[in-house]
Amino acid sequence: MIQNLAATAAGFTSNTFLVTGERTVLVDVGNEFDVVERVTEYTDDIDAVVLTHTHPDHVGNLGAVVDAFGVDVWGYDTDQPGVDHELGDGGNVQLGDHDYEALHTPGHKDDHLCLYSADAGVLFAGDLVFANGGFGRTDLEEGDRTALIESVERVLGRIDETLAELHTGHGPSVTTNPYTDVELALQAAKMG
Repeated sequence: MIQNLAATAAGFTSNTFLVTGERTVLVDVGNEFDVVERVTEYTDDIDAVVLTHTHPDHVGNLGAVVDAFGVDVWGYDTDQPGVDHELGDGGNVQLGDHDYEALHTPGHKDDHLCLYSADAGVLFAGDLVFANGGFGRTDLEEGDRTALIESVERVLGRIDETLAELHTGHGPSVTTNPYTDVELALQAAKMG
C-alpha cells in the first residue's frame, strides 16, 4: 500500500510516500510537518528511507526520521548530507512488496532519481514530472532543461501504457492513464 503522508500538511513540503508491505519504506521525508507522527499512524517502524533527490523540501525531516526509526538512507549521491548508501542508476531497491529500478534522471537536480516497478505498474517520479503534464523546475542550481527533457524521454522509454500509478513529488498522484501525463510533461518541457 502507498500512502502520501504529506497530503494534508500545511508547510512547504514535498509529498512523502509510505510504502508498506514486506519492506516498509519512506520515499522522501518532506519538510515542515511531523512526518514521524504521521508514520506511526500506519506502522510502528520503517526499514529504510529512499530519496528521489536532496532539495530541502524533500529532506528537511530526515534527521527526525533517522532519529526516530534508526534507519539507513538511500540516494543517488552519498556526498549529500544524510545519504548513507548509494542507489546508482539501474540499481534495485525493494519498496513494500515490489522491486523498483532506480533511474538517474537529472535536469531538476543532479542527484535526481525516479523509481519504477514494472511488476507493480508504479513510478515514483520525484520532481521530474507532475500530474497534467507539469515538469520540474530547471531555474534552480543544477537545473538544466536539456537534461530534464532527456530524463523524461528516458523514463518514457522505460515505462509503457500499462503504468497504473504515477506518484510525484508535489501535487496529486495520477491513477488514470498516468503514461499520458508523462507524455504531456515531455511536450511541455520541449515547448518551454
